[in-house]
Amino acid sequence: MTSGPAIRPRRLRTNAAMRRLTAESHVSASQLVLPAFVREGNLAPTPILSMPGVVHHSIDSLKRAAAGAAEAGVGGIMLFGIPETRDAIGSAASDPNGILNVATTAVAEEVGDALVVQTDLCLDEFTDHGHCGVLDPLGRVDNDATLVRYQEMAIAQAAAGAHMLGLSGMMDGQVAAVREALDGHGFLDTSILAYSAKYASSFYGPFREAVESQLEGDRRSYQLDPGNAREGVREALLDIAEGADVVMVKPAMSYLDVLAKVAEVSEVPVWAYQVSGEYAMIEAAAAHGWIDRRRAVEESVLSIRRAGADAILSYWAVELAGWWGAR
Repeated sequence: MTSGPAIRPRRLRTNAAMRRLTAESHVSASQLVLPAFVREGNLAPTPILSMPGVVHHSIDSLKRAAAGAAEAGVGGIMLFGIPETRDAIGSAASDPNGILNVATTAVAEEVGDALVVQTDLCLDEFTDHGHCGVLDPLGRVDNDATLVRYQEMAIAQAAAGAHMLGLSGMMDGQVAAVREALDGHGFLDTSILAYSAKYASSFYGPFREAVESQLEGDRRSYQLDPGNAREGVREALLDIAEGADVVMVKPAMSYLDVLAKVAEVSEVPVWAYQVSGEYAMIEAAAAHGWIDRRRAVEESVLSIRRAGADAILSYWAVELAGWWGAR
């Protein structure tokens, strides 16, 4: 008899059925959220060049995309609006007739409760300077003045039909301010998704094309330093204390350690955003034949789930749902 190792972990990898049965982490379509962009004035969808397969929607094409996501079993949709006109305070963001609020109503009426309809609550798409808040006379982002604008946006988005508001501006006290405004106007059931650990990342590059950002300079005075993990956990705990219903880590793949740390301590669901740069890198490598596209896409999402995300925002959400079917 040939001697050998008594413990053989490979026994649990012998075939596909065994690997499925012993898998520690799974992702289903219901755990995915589709980010979608709607551009004011669009009569048809137009491609976003740095994000192959992603488009600027018209209202009609956005409704079709939302219905398709619901039919595929995707859990939610996150809406971003690109206005035709911008100003210093992002007036279009709180205008009931602004593109994001009009699109929200259209999507909410289209899908009902089949999707969690979410809206990006931030000023960067709407300001002519591209920052996530209003500026003081010295050109710095004024935290507390911005909170007032966020409250106005929150009321407008909730009135438009959003189920969940995605607070992505990284202003101190934004969760408490928005919760107060929502409750004060009777929107007690409107949820808050706090982008708690949002880092000043280079991986947002394609997104800035997608929202036609007017930004000059950077956002390092309010987004987190990429070297700081404890600070990300602290921000998440602060947002939970202020009433966040869900907390977010963004980006996802380069911050899996932060995601895991937040998931360990959070009392509320923890989500992660697989951002535009992460999407674009895989698409570019696959287009050159350097990687197996489907395997890379699935592995990237599974790694985020494995690190602790309860749900994932991904531009591949509907495609992944189509690959997986009902599982």
